[in-house]
Parts: sequence; structure tokens; C-alpha cells
Amino acid sequence: MTKVYPAIIHEEEGYWVEFPDLSGCFTNGSTLEETMEMAREALGLYLVSLIEHRQEIPVPSSIADIQTADGQTTYISTDVDAYRRDTRAVKKMLSIPAWLAKEAEERNISLSKVLQDALKEQLNLA
Repeated sequence: MTKVYPAIIHEEEGYWVEFPDLSGCFTNGSTLEETMEMAREALGLYLVSLIEHRQEIPVPSSIADIQTADGQTTYISTDVDAYRRDTRAVKKMLSIPAWLAKEAEERNISLSKVLQDALKEQLNLA
């Protein structure tokens, strides 16, 4: 699940980033490259924490609505799923009617993907 939020990048003996929509979500780095990586990670971990604590994920503001006296405003994207705990794939055994399995196979439908999508929806994680 990719999420995109506006961020303000400040330059002060290196760089630091704040996310105006996410209270307390900050990070920093020595170089711009390092700072951007840290920003993606901070955003991903912050959003995962909200999800795991069943808190509402704020709607991202438009970058045009962000006012800043210093720093540059940009968007930062992150793959939230990459920061979830233990993202290894595990095999699970399931049973479905033979006719349904045949239909899915004929239509090249991945049962694994369908199950993952359905579980995310059922758990309100989509």
C-alpha cells in the first residue's frame, strides 16, 4: 500500500524533514539522499504504527496548502507494507469447492492474491 504525504525539508548542518499532517513525525540526515531515505522510512513506520494501534490515518494535505517560511515543500511516498512486522510470505492450507478452483485457474486468478486482498479489506488494512 503506497501512501504519499507532503513534507518540508529544511537545511541546517545537514537536512531534517517534517510532515505537517503527522504530528511528531520528523527525521534527519547528513546528505539529501540519506534524508530522503530516512523520510520514506519515518513515514512508513509512522503510518504502520497508526494502523497497528487502530488509529485513523490522516488524509494528506495538498502541497499547495502548506505554508513554510523556510525549507522546501515536496511529496514523500512510502510503501507501508514494507514496514509492517514480519512481511515474509507463509503457506496456509485452504479448501474451496473444486468448481471454484477450476474457474479461478481458467481465468488466471491468483488465489493467494485474492485471499490477501480479502483479508486486508476484512481487517480494514486496505
